[in-house]
Amino acid sequence: MTEPTLLVADDHPLFRAAVLHVLQGRLPQFRTLEAASAATLGQALQEHPEIELVLLDLSMPGARGFSALLHVRGEYPEVPVVIISSNDHPRVIRRAQQFGAAGFIPKSAPADAMGEAIQAVLDGGSWFPPMAAERSEADAELAARLAQLTPQQFRVLLCLADGLLNKQIAAELGLAENTVKVHVTAILKKLECYSRTQAAVLVKSLEAEGVEPV
Repeated sequence: MTEPTLLVADDHPLFRAAVLHVLQGRLPQFRTLEAASAATLGQALQEHPEIELVLLDLSMPGARGFSALLHVRGEYPEVPVVIISSNDHPRVIRRAQQFGAAGFIPKSAPADAMGEAIQAVLDGGSWFPPMAAERSEADAELAARLAQLTPQQFRVLLCLADGLLNKQIAAELGLAENTVKVHVTAILKKLECYSRTQAAVLVKSLEAEGVEPV
């Protein structure tokens, strides 16, 4: 029987080590894996179906704010995601919740809170710090639109946001250029966007960092 596994996705080695120390002390029955980028996060999830929870930093190479969260929730809906971030602005916490996170742990939180949050989510619940930000209908609508995309369409969308042409996207993702064209058409329709630029602006709105404190 495969050992249950937790995945820590953060690009800062010292912080990953600190989180792993907490996990090994409080949840010794779980094996732990690490990822330092959006690409290695995706690879780990693909190679290890025994992963039962992902601890995810919002700021990693290859991710745009909430894009990694949305990608994991879209491709692996059965795997809960807990965000661990230094940006604990109330709106960031609220958006994480609306985009499908099962929990949010500020990086400033003590080890006890981290252990409590992870256990709550593993038990099928959720864990969020107190929030002052109101629910955003715009974010709810955006999350619903993005949820319509297939995992491959989501990858194409992120390439669009980077300004890549269809030929470049095809090379990046190992697809035929005509397949990319079909995906782009479907993406624009599902997101109700009239142009590639409008879709890129929509992706820009997923960025969590830089929110001004209240």
